[in-house]
Amino acid sequence: MLHPGEDRRILERTSLDNEAHASRIKAQFLAGFEAVDRIGRPGATVFGSARVAEGHAAYAGAREVGRLFAEAGFAVVTGGGPGVMEAANHGAHEAGGVSVGFNIALPHEQYENAYLDISVTFEHFYARKVMLVKAAEGFVLFPGGFGTLDELFEALTLMQTDKVLDFPVVLVGRQYWRGLLDWIHAGPLAERMISAEDEKLLFLTDDPAEAVETVLECHERRCAEAPLEPVKADAQ
Repeated sequence: MLHPGEDRRILERTSLDNEAHASRIKAQFLAGFEAVDRIGRPGATVFGSARVAEGHAAYAGAREVGRLFAEAGFAVVTGGGPGVMEAANHGAHEAGGVSVGFNIALPHEQYENAYLDISVTFEHFYARKVMLVKAAEGFVLFPGGFGTLDELFEALTLMQTDKVLDFPVVLVGRQYWRGLLDWIHAGPLAERMISAEDEKLLFLTDDPAEAVETVLECHERRCAEAPLEPVKADAQ
């Protein structure tokens, strides 16, 4: 059961119901972990604006990315809502792939799209963001607003601090993202607030196929470098 406004109450300085809040947060993490386990294959998470409609270039690109990932055997994971999220799930769905949505309960703009095989709706952004990372071998980001930027820098911070293994963060749309990358190079990198290796975590393209291939190549390279050990039969 969702509790509208619970995040606001939790983030107030004082709370009268800490134990109940903690219990509901735990339940959402467990539901998310179980959903990730059901995916059963590597995945790629696609981010971007909820505000673009079918016919927008970002919608078309994300739909193509979703289709290509599905054809490569990857699950397509999104925030489960409209816009770019819907487009990526739409592409995966029409290609017969696994389409996953980790939705968020919001008072406006966000609703579950119609192309999901696995879906969980969260109250809390922090629980939702864990699943969007946990399920992914790479991120593909289309143009978006504050939420998309939050997800971009969350991923970069997790990798920079070794909380997760490095994975590709592919920005689709050179015109949209170029100014941000120029600022990162001229600002944080020039001032030595990040390293050259941090900057190399980002890839820029206009081509949906190149975005998908970047993620697939990294996954194949990582699997070749650290193959999984075979599962041993139980001793008799």
